[in-house]
Amino acid sequence: MSTPSVPRRSVLRGALGAGALAVGASPLAACAPGSSGSGPRRLTGTPSASAKGEITIWNRSGDLFKVFDAAIDEFRKAHPNVKVNHQAVDIDAKLANTLITGADLPDGSFWDDAKIGSQAEHLYDLTELIAPYRKQTSPYKLSVNTVGGRIYGVPWDLDPGLLWYREDLLEDAGVDPARLTTYDDLLDAARALKERNPKARPIHLEKDPFLGQLWLEMLANQQGTSLADAEGKVRLDSKEYRTILSWVRSAVQDDLATHAEYLKQADLAALEDGRQALVPWAVWWSFAPQQLLKKTKGKWRATQLPAWTAGGARSGAMGGSSFIIPAKAKNPELAWLLYEFLCFKQPGYSAVYGPSSIYPGGLNTSVPSYTPARRAAEPLFQPVEALGGQDLWKVAVEAADGIPAAAPIPAWWNKSVDYLGNNLQRLMEGKMTPDDVIDDSTRKIQRNLVDRA
Repeated sequence: MSTPSVPRRSVLRGALGAGALAVGASPLAACAPGSSGSGPRRLTGTPSASAKGEITIWNRSGDLFKVFDAAIDEFRKAHPNVKVNHQAVDIDAKLANTLITGADLPDGSFWDDAKIGSQAEHLYDLTELIAPYRKQTSPYKLSVNTVGGRIYGVPWDLDPGLLWYREDLLEDAGVDPARLTTYDDLLDAARALKERNPKARPIHLEKDPFLGQLWLEMLANQQGTSLADAEGKVRLDSKEYRTILSWVRSAVQDDLATHAEYLKQADLAALEDGRQALVPWAVWWSFAPQQLLKKTKGKWRATQLPAWTAGGARSGAMGGSSFIIPAKAKNPELAWLLYEFLCFKQPGYSAVYGPSSIYPGGLNTSVPSYTPARRAAEPLFQPVEALGGQDLWKVAVEAADGIPAAAPIPAWWNKSVDYLGNNLQRLMEGKMTPDDVIDDSTRKIQRNLVDRA
């Protein structure tokens, strides 16, 4: 999650980058607990309200830790006999190795969806406990937490993709954002903006290879696919990816794109001076107008992503996190009691997403994966002043409802950035064709990552 002081880019770097997925990761095909003959560890019962005991819970440091700390206080009121030791930990550096060694384990931890599939053998199988909530939980969040038909993470947040746009510039160019229903419409809108301002390159294309690949996966998820299937087989060579890459090439060839790094100086300058006006990105881009954009604060709005085909999905996921319970935890049942409270119960999810001393208007960089939380009588976070008072909750919830299911993210995903992420940059620079990107990336990922795993 992003925080008021740290852009999401740096958090995602810790989550997926710098070799994090590779540390202690087993090949995906060997992830199913019980494959070694020891049998899966399953949690099947929920403790009573009078349960007693002590648990250690890990979260990342920063503002999100403070949000959960306040929410855990609400849990303590509901379960006064459960002592919760809430600790700020460098999860990306510590958790994977700790799961393998089994030493000094927490009873539960925050973790990125990207890592759950590769570490399932070290986690409790939560399928039976999730069952009562399954029909009301986002299919996407269930799918990325599922290995071999079993669920190993407690689904928490959804990070739906949205189209961020400058309302004043679109109005001046005669572009109705409600009519941007396809990606061809988005190109036409960029052309209209460019006619009004020849210096404009209205559409943001990401220059950072890692974030560029994450963005590409959001657009692929929108079409119901991803870089790898549930068995870890590479499926980049497909109509869906060719459609996306061909669209990127059109934006580049027609000089309609600003190729800049997410919220770096060049990106911010183009956003502020009107050269960029269309940003297809995750809900957590809301950080930019709230914290970084000074001249244009209040002029940005969000709407649904365009669809790739008529009637197609209007959003895809870009990032996300869940909660896990280590298979060797001392008090796993009490950890489940906490996570059930935070994700599936009131006042738990309201304590996480609602107004607090940390986020006075509520946590507005994601939405809950649990449908009843998204359908609460009152929005869990308030309209965003930096978006001109727009009701971002309504827009983000509508987008989240349409996110297609996915597959567990393979352990080699971050290393594939060396191939796919870098080749995507070459496409944006006009140095490769869509077929070049697909052929070269597929061959190198298969040879250097999948086959070696």
